[in-house]
Amino acid sequence: MGGYRVHPGQAEQLVVELRRAAQTLLGRRSIRDLQQTLSEIVAAAVETVPGASAGGISVSEDGIVDSRNPTSRGISELDRLQGELHEGPCITALESPAEDGVVMADDLGGADAERWPRFAPAAVAAGYRSMLSTQLATTGPMRAALNLYAAEPHVFDPEARLTAGLFAVQAAMLLHGSEQAVHLGRAVDSRDVIGQAKGILMERFGVDETEAFQMLVESSQSTNLKLVDVARWLVGEAGRRRARRTSGDGGRAGVPSGGLLPPDAQ
Repeated sequence: MGGYRVHPGQAEQLVVELRRAAQTLLGRRSIRDLQQTLSEIVAAAVETVPGASAGGISVSEDGIVDSRNPTSRGISELDRLQGELHEGPCITALESPAEDGVVMADDLGGADAERWPRFAPAAVAAGYRSMLSTQLATTGPMRAALNLYAAEPHVFDPEARLTAGLFAVQAAMLLHGSEQAVHLGRAVDSRDVIGQAKGILMERFGVDETEAFQMLVESSQSTNLKLVDVARWLVGEAGRRRARRTSGDGGRAGVPSGGLLPPDAQ
């Protein structure tokens, strides 16, 4: 890649687009916003990479390939088709890309049809002869690729390859950020429900925070349930009892008289 050069005008446009994406990212706070920024990066890549006319991101989780942030419905269908066929430039980029992470299809209506014999005819029928897919360096079980499509064959040159790779770095950072945001949100939710469960036990049994947490741990071990699931059951049961009390059906708020464990474990 060291020999690749971006034309001066193209380089200026690239810097502007990447700076704009970075500035936008700084103002994003929610997962929805992150996804919007990803869509903007895909659109900017299509506009900036020479020859590209459409694009999207393919994400593979648990063997299922999904299409995200496509510039059109047709691109979403082509990205998903590659997942269904387990064949195409994006699948190659996800599983066995070149050292720089890029997979190029110069002519899906020519020699590349032999490389991807089932996908290539569908792409050509949809009006695309060239593809450039770049693996996104994400961690964990999720893998992803930025896919760019062109109507004409042999349009992606070394400069286009480099430019797409730079946009892929931006997209990879955002995907990693959105993935971490999901994990953080789950962690916060778990912490909150465990805190609520501890509060219920402290009030019901007159124990301190450490003892309440130990009760949850012992119940988790005895029932082979996750700690957070025990906590959710306890909070839910307390809520149901409060609802019955409010509706006049009787019952006492807090832990059921039968004990701490979920019914199946008692």
